[in-house]
Amino acid sequence: MSEKAQIGVTGLAVMGRNLARNFARHGHTVALHNRSYGRTKDLVEQFGHEGTFLPAETAEEFVASLERPRRVIIMVKAGAPTDAVIDEFAPLLEEGDMLIDAGNAHYLDTRRREAALRERGLHFVGTGVSGGEEGALHGPSIMPGGSKESYQALGPLLEDISAKVNGEPCCVHVGPDGAGHFVKMVHNGIEYADMQLIAEAYDLLRQVGGNTPAQIAEVFGGWNSGRLESYLIEITAEVLKQTDAATGKPFVDVVLDQAEQKGTGRWTVQSALDLGVPVSGIAESVFARALSGGAQVRSAAASAGLPGPTASAGAHEGDLVADVEQALFASKIVAYAQGFQQIQAASAEYDWEIDPGAMAKIWRAGCIIRAKFLDYIKQAYDKSPSLATLLVDDYFLDAVSGAQDAWRRVVATAARHGIPAPGFASALAYYDGLRAERLPAALIQGQRDFFGAHTYRRVDKEGSFHTLWATDDRNEVDA
Repeated sequence: MSEKAQIGVTGLAVMGRNLARNFARHGHTVALHNRSYGRTKDLVEQFGHEGTFLPAETAEEFVASLERPRRVIIMVKAGAPTDAVIDEFAPLLEEGDMLIDAGNAHYLDTRRREAALRERGLHFVGTGVSGGEEGALHGPSIMPGGSKESYQALGPLLEDISAKVNGEPCCVHVGPDGAGHFVKMVHNGIEYADMQLIAEAYDLLRQVGGNTPAQIAEVFGGWNSGRLESYLIEITAEVLKQTDAATGKPFVDVVLDQAEQKGTGRWTVQSALDLGVPVSGIAESVFARALSGGAQVRSAAASAGLPGPTASAGAHEGDLVADVEQALFASKIVAYAQGFQQIQAASAEYDWEIDPGAMAKIWRAGCIIRAKFLDYIKQAYDKSPSLATLLVDDYFLDAVSGAQDAWRRVVATAARHGIPAPGFASALAYYDGLRAERLPAALIQGQRDFFGAHTYRRVDKEGSFHTLWATDDRNEVDA
């Protein structure tokens, strides 16, 4: 074969197919491979006019069609299927070649794979890709990890097909081994929180405000022209406008109220627990989905007639729409602050040297959480790269300070009316926890010392101490 491909894609389901087409549309010759050759043929027959594709029936033929260093993008399910593809292709590659996992792999799996393949002289590039099938085709946000050397050979191609903001690619080398997949995981965790907060805003506007879905769609449409401008706010308005053709009812009323999940939100929370980072907003969004899907438990609770507030809960004290907008924006800031804190903690733990401002920059287009205010996050980290939390940056501090009265009214209204708003409430509790001069954790530490002799530290002198609780005089001793 005389012609060689600059990049190859194995795994041609929707995401893989669209990434391959995106590369071809940008003038790159693309090698194609799929376990079932029929899918490869279908791609060429339907979209061969978009660029140059080199279809291959076997792994050997596929690898032979690639120029050196070979760049092989893997687009299969995470877990065992990814390992199977690596085991199939790694023996066919040579030193300096690279395998690029562009699926939603767990970052610890990516670290393991990268270390093993590095021993064989191969580059393994765990790469987060956000934007769904449309982003894959028209320009996603791309978060590649791996070695700097691999990015030199791969980065220009990824930057070429990525989304652009004012000509700047939404793609940057995130950091070594699992850094790319870690950042994509946290991106998805923030996405969970964002969606939960939007759902709570809708619920309050409907149940307390008495608005129809179509009226709420107008509210969200207005919000999308202001500081809440984002892809998720935009599509929320579209979903709420939709009418079900079969029943004539609002579309949102015929959808089963059980939110599903693929696991990246859970991974985010599990990782945060390991790192000791409080991502309460993200965690509440994951638990809210779990609660919605617990049909048996919800049915039992409904059958038991769990009591709620009386009918005299009263109206919201204030402009409900304006207050919910404030609560939504402030809670959104908290969710992003928690996510970025988690990225910074992992970067320190694994020596990744991730630039948080660069992450905000590449999330401004192409990805699901793209939003206007990511520009302000980028500016905050440009100004102070080691920022402890976004909440102390001037822009965000002013925003939450201005929102807090409305935020508290919204949380109180939700509680009075018996409307679950765990996202709003947990975000406010986190904010209050950060600003508290003294927390009740002192009592918890005293309890721990009492039952487990876990010791405590004092506010007035250095060292660790233990009180002899079992003795009559309960003396304090150095621990």
